[in-house]
Amino acid sequence: MSSSDRSQAVGVNKSYEIRTYGCQMNVHDSERLSGLLEEAGYVPAPKGGDGADVVVFNTCAVRENADNRLYGNLGQLAPKKAARPGMQIAVGGCLAQKDRDTIVKKAPWVDVVFGTHNIGKLPVLLERARVQEEAQVEIAESLEAFPSTLPTRRESAYAAWVSISVGCNNTCTFCIVPALRGKEKDRRPGDILAEIEALVSEGVSEITLLGQNVNAYGSDIGDREAFSKLLRACGTIEGLERVRFTSPHPRDFTDDVIAAMAETPNVMPQLHMPLQSGSDRVLKAMRRSYRQERFLGIIEKVRAAMPDAAISTDIIVGFPGETEEDFEQTLHTVRESRFAQAFTFQYSKRPGTPAADMDGQIPKAVVQERYERLVALQEEISWAENKKQVGRTLEVLVAEGEGRKDEATHRLSGRAADNRLVHFTRPDEPVRPGDVVTVEITYAAPHHLLAEGPAKAVRRTRAGDAWEKRNAAPADKPKGVLLGLPTIGAPAPSPAPTAGCGCD
Repeated sequence: MSSSDRSQAVGVNKSYEIRTYGCQMNVHDSERLSGLLEEAGYVPAPKGGDGADVVVFNTCAVRENADNRLYGNLGQLAPKKAARPGMQIAVGGCLAQKDRDTIVKKAPWVDVVFGTHNIGKLPVLLERARVQEEAQVEIAESLEAFPSTLPTRRESAYAAWVSISVGCNNTCTFCIVPALRGKEKDRRPGDILAEIEALVSEGVSEITLLGQNVNAYGSDIGDREAFSKLLRACGTIEGLERVRFTSPHPRDFTDDVIAAMAETPNVMPQLHMPLQSGSDRVLKAMRRSYRQERFLGIIEKVRAAMPDAAISTDIIVGFPGETEEDFEQTLHTVRESRFAQAFTFQYSKRPGTPAADMDGQIPKAVVQERYERLVALQEEISWAENKKQVGRTLEVLVAEGEGRKDEATHRLSGRAADNRLVHFTRPDEPVRPGDVVTVEITYAAPHHLLAEGPAKAVRRTRAGDAWEKRNAAPADKPKGVLLGLPTIGAPAPSPAPTAGCGCD
């Protein structure tokens, strides 16, 4: 959609709130939705206020109860809308793409329903619903504009998502995302690098390349080594200190990518590599195109090239037909891989996926027992791997909002190069999010490191300057493009979508 189309929708003095569910792709889409609404004249609703004029649900369809969660939240808003003339409700994202007209039938007080392919239409659809006084349902069947061409209101000033592709060409039997996001579509390398350079010029020091299957990048443009070339090109951008990516797929993870990671100084020694299951039989049923030996071979090559790399993963417990022997193969793979952390999921039916109709659905009690054994094993491994960091001197990029107890403990928090969370003693000199602090690790827990001594060095950065400038600006008058990387939660016992919708 052109800027002239977007400018038709004007929400001057109206406030908005976006509620986001699901993976990093959804979070990044919400940054675009915020940018679109602010360009159209809306302002963010104050936190703790009595509500927004426009509430947008950016939904996920990965979990079995996703629709129940949405309709429950919509039901809570119905009386608020009835009591607030002019209030509007919009529903977008994967569940909207899947359910379409069903949403308005179940919740007739919803004003706008839009899909994953036409998020740029939101302001126009809101205005059309207001003028015509009826719900607007518009679901595009293919991508209208690459999301990165849309205006953005990012969450932070020092780190940013950069989308390199949308969609996925895989057909995993537990995943509905390809049906909703469509086939993979790649951005041109020049467009990606131009966006990164623009972000760095605004003060960003860390970027994360984002795709449903990020290392399949190039399949749409006919270059099998396009992803490794992109990583190396990122290494030539002055001022870009940290490069990450999520989520790769073992099928497409080739030796040239490992070499690019090891040989490009600003590509961080961190890898999220979804396993899903260690059983060859279950992997075949999942329609995953690798087996345990191939997966462990990748881990071995990565460790040989980058001995200090921290590797994380996704694992599904209780996939239909999984036997105790299958589960033991998963535990074996976890022991061999020595993951720094694992995002573990209890299998739940994804409506519309082949796995939902498979025989051999596992009883909840069996899934729960296996899940607890897996979590206990991974906790033990995570703690042992973190203990290896004690005594090491690490550079930590100071983060905003990562340490919930920082005020009480007089600490700050941030991420090491390998993405481990580090809490450290607050230095005497001022430190801002985006600055870099050098610390010595004194203690390790399963999900974080602690540096209790004084900081060895504090480096004030352009990223810190950007954070300071942003926070000094009036909240209702954002200047230019706001930059940032949303917080990613640490692994939790409760199953929840993570990188690449937990499906990569």
